[in-house]
Amino acid sequence: MVVSVSSSADLSMTELLAGYSSGELSPVQATQEALDRAERLNPQVNAYCLLDPAGALAAARDSEQRWRRGEPIGALDGVPLSIKDLLYTTGWPTLRGSYTIDEAGPWSQDAPSVARVREQGAVLLGKTTTPELGWKGVTDSPRTGVTGNAWQPELTSGGSSGGSATAVALGMGAGSLGTDGGGSVRIPAAFSGIVAIKPTYARVPLYPASPFGTLSHVGPMTRTAADAALLLDVISAPDNRDPWALAPATRSCVAALSDGVAGLRIAVSPTLGYVSVHPEVAAAFEAAVAVFGELGASLETVDPGFADPVQEFHTLWFAGAAKSVEQVDAAGRARLDPGLAEVVEAGAGISAAEYLGAMALRNELGIRMGAFHERFPLLLTPTLPIPAFPGGVEVPPGWDGRRWTSWTPFTYPFNMTQQPAASVPCGFTADGLPIGLQIVGPRHADAAVLAAAHAFQQATTWHHRRPPLLAE
Repeated sequence: MVVSVSSSADLSMTELLAGYSSGELSPVQATQEALDRAERLNPQVNAYCLLDPAGALAAARDSEQRWRRGEPIGALDGVPLSIKDLLYTTGWPTLRGSYTIDEAGPWSQDAPSVARVREQGAVLLGKTTTPELGWKGVTDSPRTGVTGNAWQPELTSGGSSGGSATAVALGMGAGSLGTDGGGSVRIPAAFSGIVAIKPTYARVPLYPASPFGTLSHVGPMTRTAADAALLLDVISAPDNRDPWALAPATRSCVAALSDGVAGLRIAVSPTLGYVSVHPEVAAAFEAAVAVFGELGASLETVDPGFADPVQEFHTLWFAGAAKSVEQVDAAGRARLDPGLAEVVEAGAGISAAEYLGAMALRNELGIRMGAFHERFPLLLTPTLPIPAFPGGVEVPPGWDGRRWTSWTPFTYPFNMTQQPAASVPCGFTADGLPIGLQIVGPRHADAAVLAAAHAFQQATTWHHRRPPLLAE
């Protein structure tokens, strides 16, 4: 459904900033209306595990004064954002959905991405929910419970950045910082009808280092590709706490938004050669691909040519899960999410040779995709093969597979290859559930991926739809 804009909570980041600049909007108004949304809707969806109205409004008042003086301190001054509860945030506990973490802290530092948005004047509203330690593609945890889908709260939001996706979709903040180790910004973006990008690995500095190693990325979650570009430019600034961080990009993502896709040779892979796709997802994907043709791209249906790397991904992911709880005592382990406990046990039995074998396969995938992108600057796939399913379970009822990776085959391969990959809304099922399109580029082509997403959004209206909860 299309909901008319009656609140600044429905505006994009760029629209808010334009309103602040003209004096038609104030950061206090925008922050209060985002908090009002959260007060009304969070009890139904459980997207926030921490809200700080007093702190947010104090920051918004400071921003308002800066705008009145014509002296905004940065690119995000006054924009209300949320932070996934895996990222350190000064003064707020980072509990990661787990009883294994002591709420007492100390909580005395920001993660690099949080520090960058704070420096640029963003108003931080609170922390969003995650599965325990971010281990799976849905969002429920022993500590914070189940997070619901913005469109149908009884369904899953996806994960692991599910709280962020639901918050953004419902206007409980104009954007959010999420993390992605196997699809964790793209999965919930697809289920929630928003935009998210997993950047090139190390484009956004990360601290502390993830126990899941170089699979893990920090990425923006917004309602538009233009907002994602703005947020990615901000959080890509250097931070010496990440020794692997890349040098700043030579061109900003915002500057590249107008590049479009005309003349680009784009690969189209409806199944990656091995995925079974729900008919409504397949139809929406086919229609989305046609839009790129109308925008002047040259399209070719072709698979990248690799087999499903799920076993090697499991080796890397399960080993990371075991690493994440290595300091947890027996009493703490007894309180883990049962599914996490299973993969921790599996990960503890992985040998160094097995791990290195998975890394070798990962290297081969990266080389293959590097060669593939010499022919095709971009690749289009569905983000997910299925629509959202009931919340509180790892896989759909009756599904042929026990782990979340069994229904996310389009996302985790590109964590292994470290490529940028974005999800953008491209349609809805007959039941009103969002469908996502994935746009993948070669390493370092983050700007090109977002330019393609922006071109698609300029030609479509899927991102203008709002969840039914907003009309109630």
